[in-house]
Amino acid sequence: MRSRTGGGGVSSDDLPIGRRVARWRVRRSMTQQMLADRLRRSKSWVDKVERGVRTLDRYSVIQELAHVLRVDPEVLLGQQRSTPASPPDGVDDIRAALARYDNPRAPAQPPDELRRQVGCAWLTYQHAHYGQLVRVLPGLLDAAQAARSPELLVQTYRITSSLLVKLGEADLGWLAADRAMAAAGNDALLAAAATISVGQALRAQNRDHLALAALLPPANRLLPPPPSPGDHEVGGSGGDQSARQPHDHRVGAGVHGRQQAPGEWAVGGTLLVQAALAAAGCGEHHRADELTERAAGVAANLRGYDDAHRTSFGPVAVELARVLVAAQRGDAVEALRRHSAVVRREGWWRLPAEYRGAYLVEVARAYLQVGDLRGAARALVDADSVAPAEVRSRSLARTVIADVARSQPAPAGVARLATLVGLTR
Repeated sequence: MRSRTGGGGVSSDDLPIGRRVARWRVRRSMTQQMLADRLRRSKSWVDKVERGVRTLDRYSVIQELAHVLRVDPEVLLGQQRSTPASPPDGVDDIRAALARYDNPRAPAQPPDELRRQVGCAWLTYQHAHYGQLVRVLPGLLDAAQAARSPELLVQTYRITSSLLVKLGEADLGWLAADRAMAAAGNDALLAAAATISVGQALRAQNRDHLALAALLPPANRLLPPPPSPGDHEVGGSGGDQSARQPHDHRVGAGVHGRQQAPGEWAVGGTLLVQAALAAAGCGEHHRADELTERAAGVAANLRGYDDAHRTSFGPVAVELARVLVAAQRGDAVEALRRHSAVVRREGWWRLPAEYRGAYLVEVARAYLQVGDLRGAARALVDADSVAPAEVRSRSLARTVIADVARSQPAPAGVARLATLVGLTR
């Protein structure tokens, strides 16, 4: 529990850090001079810290103070002691649900009710409430398997795969994605949506070549082919415009004579984005740029779709991919330049919390590439405010936090995160 000052006073968590330093100094029966001597600093420095005149903005200094005062850094930072954050329990229950090949024991549910539950599960994932979703998924998997609706089964397996990848269970995530592919059957759009999950799971296992090979064929089936190098030269400078631009990229334009719905373009565009990230992971940076450019063309003409397949695809998603591709090829300066522009766009705030949180952790890595510790700390703190589970439940975020926290001097902004994930114990 939080300690409070007498009769309804201010919580100790609400006190400035200097006041907490003063309180613990008095509890340890130290004068300001004694504390200063042990810190090898002046009494004036201690006095200014306690009065808030001097800001404690270096984590290394906070650690030093905490050591002398014999408390954890989180105590000086006003954080409650807690068990270090870790992935939520319950993955074994999901594994057991995936391992059930017999008819599930769950009673059949009306399709509308099951569709509502699947929609709630998607929202839970997109809000990054991973602990809650871990508890829900075993029963939802049983219910979806009993219903035998390809659409709902594909969506349930995709949610499961995405969550497992987040929790560091990429192999199991690939299994769930593969189940989604099998459940899709001959439905090309469902199979393409399932392939998004396959690509994400393979990328999480650092199998980018396999991911690229899986992602491109369904994207090419859903979308118009990319212009060939000679397309813009057909007809010469005075030739017919339609001859020079033979590929119609408008939403609804047919591929092989078939009209397309916006949802198909969103799935196809997402496949291109994932393929671009896989190409960057393979070191095929020119190809990654080509794929993001192609995805941008799709996104620029996409308007007003209901995102039934939960892709979050659009112009901002493509711009975020450009940032990550630039960072992958080692051009962190270009990545951060693009980042500063894209987060000011209105569409940024419309992306799911999970999407933004995961992206910001990657941006923190880009800041580290250029040695900007404060920028990395700021990105991590922002990610935690948007989607705490992205920072506290994922090993990738923990690694980035550790890199920032052990730097000298470490920004104070990352101290709270370091304690939450157990790095300052």
